[in-house]
Amino acid sequence: MSAVVAGTPKSPQPPQSPKSPMSPEPVKFALAVDALARELPGRVVTEPESLEPLRVDRSGVVAAGVPLALVEAESVEDVQAACRIASEFGVPVVTRGAGTGLAGGGAAGHGEIVLSTLRMNQILEVSPANQLAVVQPGILNGALNEELERHGFWWAPDPASKHISTVGGNIATNAGGLLCAKYGVTREAVLGLKVVLIDGSVIDVGHRTVKGVTGLDLCALMVGSEGTLGVIVECTLKLRPLVAGVVPTIGAYFTDVGSAARASAAVTASGIQPAIMELMDAGVLRAVSAYTGVDLASHGDSYLLIQTDGANAVAEAEGIVEVLRANGGTVEMTTDPQSALTLVDVRRQAYAAKEALGNVLVEDVSVPRDKLPDMFAKIDEVAARTGTTIVTVAHAGDGNLHPTFIYDRAESVVPQAVWDAADELFTYAISIGGTLTGEHGVGLLKRQWLGEELGERQFELQRGIKRLFDPQGLLNPGKVFAE
Repeated sequence: MSAVVAGTPKSPQPPQSPKSPMSPEPVKFALAVDALARELPGRVVTEPESLEPLRVDRSGVVAAGVPLALVEAESVEDVQAACRIASEFGVPVVTRGAGTGLAGGGAAGHGEIVLSTLRMNQILEVSPANQLAVVQPGILNGALNEELERHGFWWAPDPASKHISTVGGNIATNAGGLLCAKYGVTREAVLGLKVVLIDGSVIDVGHRTVKGVTGLDLCALMVGSEGTLGVIVECTLKLRPLVAGVVPTIGAYFTDVGSAARASAAVTASGIQPAIMELMDAGVLRAVSAYTGVDLASHGDSYLLIQTDGANAVAEAEGIVEVLRANGGTVEMTTDPQSALTLVDVRRQAYAAKEALGNVLVEDVSVPRDKLPDMFAKIDEVAARTGTTIVTVAHAGDGNLHPTFIYDRAESVVPQAVWDAADELFTYAISIGGTLTGEHGVGLLKRQWLGEELGERQFELQRGIKRLFDPQGLLNPGKVFAE
């Protein structure tokens, strides 16, 4: 995807990482970098060619200017030193993992230090007796699960980017994925965290125990905080035993996306809980068919991919097949593991397939599951009326949609027409009981709509929490809670 600077409807200027209002003079920038280099020899990078890629994450948002330095932390003590020095000199800190975020939260710019936790990638403990693991934040989701499989366990968060995204990043954004309908988002799979605050002090939040209600739940607060409250340096994760037995996989084709959405809502209403239920509209079907070579597009204009697992998986799958056929689907089912793997992998390639069509703005709204047909109808109506190209894939099992705007690669910024259309979709999702973001986070891309969803009083309370943890406003400034 070509990197783009994103514009917004309410502000024609691109939402870029602003210079901190407390940015030190250039001499202080130099002193801060010198202090980092002295205390963290060999772990501070200042070459422009290494800093330039840090201005953007996978959202395509480009931060204004180039960051001061990259700190490649290797230990908790490294993170403490970086935060302490940043606090002393009043220099902002942007924590970054693999840079796979889709909301601009990891983009760093002028006057900011990038604090990378990628080198902190070790599994510190696996406890089968307690069904937990303790890991560093830089380990990749997929790599963690490959290791856990040897112990007979797995970590449930399953973003489509699991092979390239870090556990720390999953936690910082409260990532979702294909399995959320049955196994929950990342927050449900985190027991405890070790967090470095901006002054360099360390707090341990959460518990190793199954139960724990001591005080306020600061662990849950940290999950999804997008680097605005502290730096996650250690993660205690809730594991699940590997799912045994057959995993039936269902593919159902429909003549239009509304029919597929109604069928998915009918599956939910039936009381059967699939592990995966993914919906692709005609545009996504064409894109993934072309990109992967697996022909799905010639069989229908929309597609539901469903898997069941567990002791009653086959009976549940048969029940789902009946529901889908009763709702107009042309249905096929397989219990062959390789066929299932292929179909799920095709779904995981949807993001890359959409990128192949042009520049993309990938959005992320969630609505009550019985409102999925309404949301798809609104997407179609807005696309037709505004002349914008929108293709949509949805985690239909939990009501999370990713309407993706495709526009010409020659455009260096997101066209105003795209932002106008996105604004309509955000507003509509909120009006039917939905939310601006189900799993990508707010970052830079959605900060201007946050107050609209939260309301004035709650918005100010959340800003107050931010100020309590970060009095100088140095942690990921300009993201989420920006004025």
